[in-house]
Amino acid sequence: MAQTASRFAGAIDHDWLNKHVEPILEPDLPIVDPHHHLWTRDGNIYLLPELLADLASGHNIVATVFEECHSMYRPDGPAEEKSIGETEFVTGIAAMAASGAFGPSGACRRMVGNVDLMTGDRAKHPLERHVIASGGRFAGIRQSTAWDGHDRVHKVVPTPEMLMDTTFRAGFAGLAALGLVFDAWVYHPQLKEVADLASAFPNTQIVLNHVGSPILGGPYAADRAKVFDDWKAGMADLAKRQNVTVKLGALPIRLPGDGSSKDMPPSSEELARAWRPWLETSIELFGADRCMFESNFPVQKRWCSFPVVWNGFKRIAANASADEKAALFAGTAARVYGVPL
Repeated sequence: MAQTASRFAGAIDHDWLNKHVEPILEPDLPIVDPHHHLWTRDGNIYLLPELLADLASGHNIVATVFEECHSMYRPDGPAEEKSIGETEFVTGIAAMAASGAFGPSGACRRMVGNVDLMTGDRAKHPLERHVIASGGRFAGIRQSTAWDGHDRVHKVVPTPEMLMDTTFRAGFAGLAALGLVFDAWVYHPQLKEVADLASAFPNTQIVLNHVGSPILGGPYAADRAKVFDDWKAGMADLAKRQNVTVKLGALPIRLPGDGSSKDMPPSSEELARAWRPWLETSIELFGADRCMFESNFPVQKRWCSFPVVWNGFKRIAANASADEKAALFAGTAARVYGVPL
């Protein structure tokens, strides 16, 4: 069960979310949100006004990083260049935010776009086009490769082991020369593929999305303890690669059979209880300077509000030192993505 853009469906129930309001914890703590989307999708609009409303809801969000989501692609032209439309769209949003016309905002200071690395050596030219089109805001790409052999698990790509493909790696080789980051979205059984990729390209920064997306439902629901053990082993091995950092978030808060009531949205205490084992383990394995909290909005907004998700992170990090908090909430993301603060 991964809360992901590709499976986003149904309208956000704002009336339901507004049933639970809580005070903002540590309101002055600077935050760089390294993972949010912008789109018009499935009857939902999440563009600059909606993003700014969440950013202004109480936490001290000093900057954000847009994450690719197949939004506003060019409707025509070469297939390899259609994703440049998303970069042009986000560049415009970033310019609007930077103008100050809408109040202080660091929205979309940097962005992660999409280029199909399965085009091999030909990927270099589109990568360069994105960098130019973004006015210097382009930080890297995400090419989601989440795949699982079970029929009941949603497959983002039709074939397994794309990260191991020689053509994919020929395209991947172009990232380091441009100083670009690679965001990896895989399921937890695929963590070994990310480790192999990181070892093969030690000079390329790789950011693991959503703590490796442990699959907690479907065919894996019957033995979640084994999922945790398998996931932890994969993360421990991956942590040996110093060019890998981890985004912390985007896990289910409530699972079938946990006895929680759906009449009320979850509180930050409930979120912290559900996510703590995964997030604390990731921080222990990678260290705070290689971990960053992520909102994953508006996908996450189907399950909790923006204030709640960041309060939940603050509860999980309550016993961290000041330096560790600075890294987890802003420093790691700013360093990896080159966010100017």
